[in-house]
Amino acid sequence: MPLESASKPATTRSSLSRRFSVAPMMDWTDRHCRFFLRQLSRHALLYTEMVTTGALIHGDRERFLRYSECEHPIALQLGGSNPQDLATCAKMAEEHGYDEVNLNVGCPSDRVQNNMIGACLMGHPALVADCVKAMQDAVNIPVTVKHRIGINGRDSYAELCDFVGQVRDAGCRSFTVHARIAILEGLSPKENREIPPLRYDVAAQLKQDFPDLEIILNGGIKTLEECEQHLQTFDGVMLGREAYHNPYLLAQVDSRLFGAADAGITRMDALLALKPYVEQHLREGGTLHHVSRHVLGLAQGFPGARRFRQLLSVDIHKVQDPLALLDQAAELLRGH
Repeated sequence: MPLESASKPATTRSSLSRRFSVAPMMDWTDRHCRFFLRQLSRHALLYTEMVTTGALIHGDRERFLRYSECEHPIALQLGGSNPQDLATCAKMAEEHGYDEVNLNVGCPSDRVQNNMIGACLMGHPALVADCVKAMQDAVNIPVTVKHRIGINGRDSYAELCDFVGQVRDAGCRSFTVHARIAILEGLSPKENREIPPLRYDVAAQLKQDFPDLEIILNGGIKTLEECEQHLQTFDGVMLGREAYHNPYLLAQVDSRLFGAADAGITRMDALLALKPYVEQHLREGGTLHHVSRHVLGLAQGFPGARRFRQLLSVDIHKVQDPLALLDQAAELLRGH
């Protein structure tokens, strides 16, 4: 069976679980990253990087939509604000076998604001509702929304409820809530992930006031202990940068959060599981760095981590046999 596929999902849509997911992250959650994360957890829901409607409609859609069969369950995140364009792209997602399509209403960068994408849309709930309705009318897969708890100038709880209520009335049943406001002027995207205070209490109130909706919590979660605690209040948790920088925590997700009986994969086996994938990528003209940059956190927390990172980020540019380097890096993980 080829590694790359866009055939029928392995996960049925009725069984799609958002109990634990890895956030869509620009420049990070590409197909190579997702393939690696899937070696660690069978059940985590994985998201693509945000893809704009313009990139799909006018660009190389096969490059943006490509994924490996094992990545299911997988969701495509879209950035856009034109209902018809979003409907067109949602249909592409369904035709390519994605399990879900998600609308980005949380990214605060200037670049996306200028194109009416991301968090600025929280100031236009009726438009978001129109977008969601157009997408839902076009596809049979779930249409979900990821958003902030507000934006500067529209950050009251009443305005948040108005936003969620209008989008709910358009048919959306699942909301992933980054429990910070977004400040649209003067802060970088990185600062917008750190400076506005986390308000889990606001997200919890939202779940209480909209009990019929699926509310997924995102923002600042770093451990599985925190996940277990938040799952007492919310329907799911979404991890972002911690899942990327410390990916091995996903090896316990299936057993601790989904009740799976298996003990999880070792760090060494997770890395070695990438070899056939890397071999194919190299045959297609790719480089080891495209894949290895996503696994540098696999050695986090034990002696040898620095050498591991050096092998897969510096030494890979000096060797003729990158697969041998992968084996060498795997040996450093033996016993951990």
